[in-house]
Amino acid sequence: MAQSSPHTLAAYTRNLAGYCLWLDDLNLDLLTVRRVHVDGYRHTLTGALSTVARTLAAVSSFYRYALAEDVVDRNPVATVVRPNVDADHSSTQGLNRDQARALLAVAHRDSHRSNALVNLLVFTGVRISEALNARTADYGHDAGHRTLRIQRKGGKSAKVAVPAPAVVALNTYLGTSGADLVLGHGPAQSLPLFTTATGKPWNRSEAFRTVQRLAGRAGIQGQISPHSLRHTFATIALDSGTSLHALQDSMGHADPRTTRRYDRARNNLLKSASYDVARALA
Repeated sequence: MAQSSPHTLAAYTRNLAGYCLWLDDLNLDLLTVRRVHVDGYRHTLTGALSTVARTLAAVSSFYRYALAEDVVDRNPVATVVRPNVDADHSSTQGLNRDQARALLAVAHRDSHRSNALVNLLVFTGVRISEALNARTADYGHDAGHRTLRIQRKGGKSAKVAVPAPAVVALNTYLGTSGADLVLGHGPAQSLPLFTTATGKPWNRSEAFRTVQRLAGRAGIQGQISPHSLRHTFATIALDSGTSLHALQDSMGHADPRTTRRYDRARNNLLKSASYDVARALA
């Protein structure tokens, strides 16, 4: 499996572990199953279509590797019908502006750590894995901007701007005015940006549950996750006039179609290019 993202590898591992448990329950052998068996497994999968598709992709990836190594004689997932996921639509539930403000208010009252995380996710759109993998040495300053260096999917390094509300929340959480970071006088030992009370890195699942808990306290209904806050960042940015290309760069999307999923006004006839051309030629 040629995936380099730790998050992706962890997700694939979970998918394969779930598949193997299903096989064990039916006394089926991992290396001798046929398509009819995988079809049965397919019908046990629940959740969003994209989640089902990713699960089948993980299993298929395993069998492709096994086939290349001559461990199996075929990939039983190759012809299994997978969900048709609309590349122009995101199934993630985002927040409107009032909901985002309510969540920020609840996070502020909860704890410095909760406030720092929610502010960072809402105001920068970084992935939860990018936030939790960041270290104190990554929080700095560049050409008048407060910044955070993160590791994108595929291991690429990127530097994102951190706006004032998130800076205040992070500085309060880290116990710094930020001046030491600007001057390069931060702690000699780089530590995880988000930690537990004992100083250990904050576990992704615990941070996930924190966002869900805060959303519930804010009265927000539905399936809210850290990715919902990334979705919120994107939709509010586009609604506020951020260009699609600028947002694509901010979110680290390789394909502009991924960014376009968040454009809620893309089917608005008032924004049709036809009117722009007519005005230009009038």
